[in-house]
Amino acid sequence: MTVCVIGGAGYIGSITVERLLEHGRRVIVYDNLSRGHRAAVPDHVPFIQGDHGNRALLEQTLKRYDCRSVMHFSALSLVGESVRNPLAYYDNNLTKGVSLLQSAISSGAQNFIFSSTAAVYGQPIHSPITEDDPTIPTNPYGNTKLAFERLLWDVSQNYNLRCVALRYFNAAGASEKYGEDHDPETHLIPLVLRFASGDSGSIQVFGNQYPTRDGTCIRDYIHVLDLAEAHILALEYLEKGGANEVFNLGNGTGFSVLEVIETAHKITRKSLPFEIREPRPGDPAELVASSEKIKRILGWNPRYPALESIIESAWKWHLNHPKGYLS
Repeated sequence: MTVCVIGGAGYIGSITVERLLEHGRRVIVYDNLSRGHRAAVPDHVPFIQGDHGNRALLEQTLKRYDCRSVMHFSALSLVGESVRNPLAYYDNNLTKGVSLLQSAISSGAQNFIFSSTAAVYGQPIHSPITEDDPTIPTNPYGNTKLAFERLLWDVSQNYNLRCVALRYFNAAGASEKYGEDHDPETHLIPLVLRFASGDSGSIQVFGNQYPTRDGTCIRDYIHVLDLAEAHILALEYLEKGGANEVFNLGNGTGFSVLEVIETAHKITRKSLPFEIREPRPGDPAELVASSEKIKRILGWNPRYPALESIIESAWKWHLNHPKGYLS
């Protein structure tokens, strides 16, 4: 049986493909390359360039390669962009998601793993956040992810499709081969590393008067390799007949913006000037995950929980790919 990784040319998808191959899995990648990179897909892995909303092509692909399992990484994922252009997010993340599920069901897929997000929680009521906490998104991105989760559960009740939704917190880091290359880049760690490698100006820190240990926002960072491993455990769980589940994925430990900058400074040995800006509306002071559920049920444990390990891996990849996949 083959695993179809939709969005497998993107950041998290490509590293999940890498780990699937290391586990001896047969894999194909389906990606429209709107935000992914062809160079992030190994030459020996079948690659189909197509949109996940193209039902005919996707269904044909799933049947051709006998894909019984699907991993879905193809959602748009920028909060600010979703606020500016909500229709694009509802179209890509939900409308095309319906088409994707139709293709999966028609082709006989049995296992479906969805790349979801901590944005479904909105403003947390306490920390760390558990899967039982209220899901009240505060932006179109979170709304569309939560809507697709609910669609997934409804569909699975009537078809032979077992599902897991993995709610990520902040993915970061790199493998030796693949890393983070976005345009535009909005994530803190790669932005900081760009300044370390010579970008002019200073790092923008949005707010320094939050009720945290240094006044800046705290976020939970998870190494992308640990994230990829969670997908493989989720796949094995479903293949053994596991019930539908949702799992948080984080380290359970938060790091502030200033701690990220300071750690990057120690690793890169570069000057990293920053300036304090006004807080962004709606930014929670702290977002930290409880991952106890996935540890208990799937036996997952992060191998690279230290912020130093995460940033060091990203820095090594950045040094080897100063222009990203164009290097």
